[in-house]
Amino acid sequence: MAKPPLLLIAAGGTGGHMFPAQALAEEMLARGWRVKLSTDARGARYAGGFPEPVRIEEVRAATFARGGTAEKLKVPFQLAAGALRAALGMILDRPRVVVGFGGYPSIPALSAAWALRVPRMIHEQNGVLGRVNQIFARRVNRLACGTWPTVMPDGIEGSFTGNPVRGTIRERAAAGYIPPGDYPMDLLVIGGSQGARILSDVVPAAIAALPDAIRRNLSVAHQAREEDIPRVIAAYETGGVAAEIAPFFGDIPRRLSECQLVISRAGASSVADISVIGRPAVLIPFAAAAANHQAANAKMLSSVDAAVVFPESQFTPDALAETLTSILTNPKAAESMARAALSVGRPDAASALADMVETLARKEPS
Repeated sequence: MAKPPLLLIAAGGTGGHMFPAQALAEEMLARGWRVKLSTDARGARYAGGFPEPVRIEEVRAATFARGGTAEKLKVPFQLAAGALRAALGMILDRPRVVVGFGGYPSIPALSAAWALRVPRMIHEQNGVLGRVNQIFARRVNRLACGTWPTVMPDGIEGSFTGNPVRGTIRERAAAGYIPPGDYPMDLLVIGGSQGARILSDVVPAAIAALPDAIRRNLSVAHQAREEDIPRVIAAYETGGVAAEIAPFFGDIPRRLSECQLVISRAGASSVADISVIGRPAVLIPFAAAAANHQAANAKMLSSVDAAVVFPESQFTPDALAETLTSILTNPKAAESMARAALSVGRPDAASALADMVETLARKEPS
């Protein structure tokens, strides 16, 4: 009896790479494929949620971004050794398709697939290709984009599949939206893991400056760094605003589906969640993000008028208070923003990626 076809997924050591990879693995297993994950020790820490049938192979990968001169000189040799090992593995058990999700640990498998002419594709989560995906953009058969539009190298075309979202987000896709009005309203503030301090500095002060008619109806859930929590609590108390402050909310899908407005960084996953559920947003891209990719991510929502985007340099309490007042006193505009967000949402992103894999598997190697 012939073995089911094999998909090899290559992904780097961050959640941004690993979570979409996990979603594709789950979808391909459901379609009867075998799945193998190639990652490094750092990436393996994010692999706990992968289904048990997925075989995880750790590869030695390296990056030029860390270590001294001596360590950097070793990088090409370590990557070459990883690619050789990946090629030997493919010769013994040839995958039908190899999919890379970015990060240096994806280099060995994608290099081996290119050398052996195994059908291959990459998925880019952000609105700008990451370094590794830029390297392989001309060496793969297909390029899937999680954010749209995505800045591409000249001559490269991509297909918008969206970023796979968690099942708990899909369950609330297109949840009914209650526009703002003269009744209790929920405001969600999510800062992500990096650079959230600016939200703690600006948002409480902006909300305190809102007209009484808005402020008395607001209830805020604010995700803040542990070290910022005492002063954020004090700021909301001084402003007379009901607020729940925590470093992490485990029920973001529920809170997102029940809020009238979300204030957020513009990470790829956050933008995907907001678009799939469909909520008006104020986005503050992380200025230090590589290649300013969060600003590119934000365009997916701002280009359809689903979000107001503030560069960090313009994100002040007065400017935010003016924007919040404009949205929260105009229910028709807020509803229009929510519908616009839904128009670019892709709750079926994992399925679309899987379709691309199966289409690629039916083509001749190249």
